[in-house]
Amino acid sequence: MATGRTHRPATRSRGIPEATVARLPLYLRALTALSERSVPTVSSEELAAAAGVNSAKLRKDFSYLGSYGTRGVGYDVEYLVYQISRELGLTQDWPVVIVGIGNLGAALANYGGFASRGFRVAALIDADPAMAGKPVAGIGVQHTDELEHIIESNGVSIGVIATPAGAAQQVCDRLVAAGVTSILNFAPTVLTVPDGVDVRKVDLSIELQILAFHEQRKAGEEAGPDSGTPAAAARAAAAVAGDRKGPDGDMPAVMPA
Repeated sequence: MATGRTHRPATRSRGIPEATVARLPLYLRALTALSERSVPTVSSEELAAAAGVNSAKLRKDFSYLGSYGTRGVGYDVEYLVYQISRELGLTQDWPVVIVGIGNLGAALANYGGFASRGFRVAALIDADPAMAGKPVAGIGVQHTDELEHIIESNGVSIGVIATPAGAAQQVCDRLVAAGVTSILNFAPTVLTVPDGVDVRKVDLSIELQILAFHEQRKAGEEAGPDSGTPAAAARAAAAVAGDRKGPDGDMPAVMPA
């Protein structure tokens, strides 16, 4: 089996748009679920619904793979699994190092989905000397002093950063200098990398903030169409002022300094 160091996926050379590449894992997840249920074929509408996209976009995405399905039959599930896995580079072994074995790093190390999707956790690395040698997910943690040697000896091209924000850029620089060309960043900071290095950022707090925005907007819509207008804000302030009573009667809405 080829390693990540010697082989790269063919998506860019074949001119597949980045937006399509980002959706391929969604299709693969849905197809894998169908395959596990021994479903032989699937229509574009059914697969699009399972992946959370519209069917026209799905058919366009699959056209980049040279897969058009059969009218009245649909797409062959097993063949699509192979096609997408090949395009994503999942038909080969990708050794991965995880740097930062705190709560998040340990959770990632214990995630069983890596191995089943073509990723092998080659090493766990942490800066804390007290962590050295401790087993996490059956793998002994190694100190960051060994980082460059670990990357070279395992042919690692993908690194996962799960360190505190303050340490992330330094770890990133060392990974890149050692030959890592793809980084998955869980640290709450923006990393600076040279051309030719890909970074994917996962920030759970940002995702929660986006959800909070939508929740607030939904609450505003339920309160009424003009609840967010200046007039509505003035009415709300007046109502609050009306509820505030001092010893000499109503308190003014704005107290003097």
